[in-house]
Amino acid sequence: MSVLVVIECANGEVKKSSLEAATYGSKVAQQMGTTATAIAIGDISEENLKHLGAQGIKKVLFDNDARLKNFVNLAYVKVIAAAAQKEDSKVIILSNTNIGAAIGSRLAVRLEASLATNVVALPEISGSTFKVKRGVYSGKAFAEVNLTSDRKIIAVKKNTIEVGHEAGEASVENFSASLTDADFAAAPKEVIQQTGDILLPEADIVVSGGRGLKGPENWHLVEDLAKALGAATACSKPVADVDWRPHHEHVGQTGITVSPNLYIAIGISGAIQHLAGVNSSKVIVVINKDPEAPFFKAADYGIVGDAFEVVPKLIEAAKQLH
Repeated sequence: MSVLVVIECANGEVKKSSLEAATYGSKVAQQMGTTATAIAIGDISEENLKHLGAQGIKKVLFDNDARLKNFVNLAYVKVIAAAAQKEDSKVIILSNTNIGAAIGSRLAVRLEASLATNVVALPEISGSTFKVKRGVYSGKAFAEVNLTSDRKIIAVKKNTIEVGHEAGEASVENFSASLTDADFAAAPKEVIQQTGDILLPEADIVVSGGRGLKGPENWHLVEDLAKALGAATACSKPVADVDWRPHHEHVGQTGITVSPNLYIAIGISGAIQHLAGVNSSKVIVVINKDPEAPFFKAADYGIVGDAFEVVPKLIEAAKQLH
């Protein structure tokens, strides 16, 4: 009986959020006196999966069905459930990503398991009961919940667990859930890949722009600062709505939720819908010429000034750090 960790892959690499989940899973396994096994789905090589040993994973089950390269809800759930049954896993760990959110509830129903999302700390284990701490109300508060079912699913909030770096490699074992065409009936017809070198949901630093930049022709300020910092770029909803930027860069309640170590907001007023998508950031820096902008109330650091004067100076300062 092992703890099962769900590994998401993209562009041939394990996502950082999954490295965090793997570290979390191996620590839970230690608490339980067992080992951690991973189930990997997607586009990745066996050689890269071996590196999960650094996060404490002992074995990786790898389903390399080419149809799983892009996310398909029903198929992914079937693969994970089959792996959980093979390993007799009573605890399943996944990352609280968009994919994790999509499969978590389906998996809980299929396995008759308790489910806790947005978990921010290791569980307190007492017999068959797990007490976990999770973020609630868009990160404004925490709640402690008891998971009492025989099987338990824990979705770990991004950027709350430090990635482990141990010695050793994981063994990789081919695995098949015997998927049929029916499992792919709801497969997406088109997948639009995010542009840029750093995936927004995985980024440690995010530079985001709003209507205060006045037009798409000024977006080089966001891109240049992001490049200097090694960051991903994002935008507010109004910017995406008027097609200044693509919708996959929209951060907020109805867009992508991010939890970077640093979030820099340029020319964004800070509507509550935007804050709901970013207030889990460890540090928020706001640049706005309006001293009454609501975002300043949520900021750790604020600069009251014209973005067209402030940001070029930040870019030059960032370049000098390298």
